[in-house]
Amino acid sequence: MLASANRIVRGDDYRNVVRRGRKSATAHVVVSVVRRSADLTGPSRFGFIVAKTVGNAVTRNLIRRQLKAIAHGILADSPVGYDVVVRALPAASQAGWPTLLEDVVRSYARGVEKAA
Repeated sequence: MLASANRIVRGDDYRNVVRRGRKSATAHVVVSVVRRSADLTGPSRFGFIVAKTVGNAVTRNLIRRQLKAIAHGILADSPVGYDVVVRALPAASQAGWPTLLEDVVRSYARGVEKAA
């Protein structure tokens, strides 16, 4: 579970990251990363978008929980001051845990490199 300080909850923050962030995509996810200029020392924050095209409610919630667990693992090694939005693509419902883990970690690393 992500702490409240590590979650993006406002719609404006989601829109800002998706519109202005550096994107990195794989077959299963699109990761958008933006460096927060106002708060460079605050913790990195994550948000997740899992649309109905991914599957039914059970599938979407499973994917969301998996993405949250991956983000929790990334936080230990991540730099501070970034906002990250992970959008699950329809193919994510067919991907296993190792595939999702690899895709998110790789996309996140590329996004941070671009946003820095």
